[in-house]
Amino acid sequence: MSLPASRQQAGQPDFSEKEFRASLAMFATGVTIVTARTPAGALLGLTANSFNSLSLDPPLVLWSLAQVAGSLPALSAGTHYAINVLAADQKALAERFASRREDRWAGVAFTDGACGAPLISGAAASFECFNRSRYQEGDHVIFVGEVERCSHRKGAAPLLFHGGKFYTEHPL
Repeated sequence: MSLPASRQQAGQPDFSEKEFRASLAMFATGVTIVTARTPAGALLGLTANSFNSLSLDPPLVLWSLAQVAGSLPALSAGTHYAINVLAADQKALAERFASRREDRWAGVAFTDGACGAPLISGAAASFECFNRSRYQEGDHVIFVGEVERCSHRKGAAPLLFHGGKFYTEHPL
């Protein structure tokens, strides 16, 4: 058996998009709502489970958004946004902000963060971020946020997403 020659680029995938999605769904993630305001002050919010820590020094986090998302221009141009990590009792909010619903913010309790990004009441944690950089990769844009403020609700159970369904934690 001979080993393949060293390559300078990735080979063609040997799987379908459906198989790739199904495999990705096996990775359990937390659920967040990314929030911001437009320059005119309008509220923006979307559900994202592509959130990850990146660096402790400086404090950096990342998340990604599809290039076809209607909110991409406003989020790319804005200077600040907040990432609200949802608690187990906020499943309805996750679904609401993942939909194309006209007024996602109707009846949603929040406070304004220091730079105006909405902080959703009851979230397990919130990260107020400076929009440090963006990278276009594939069909998404990766946002890197420099965390200026963060807070958490001690003892809050997280909302989790796995295999297309919502869960909450159960310690082993």
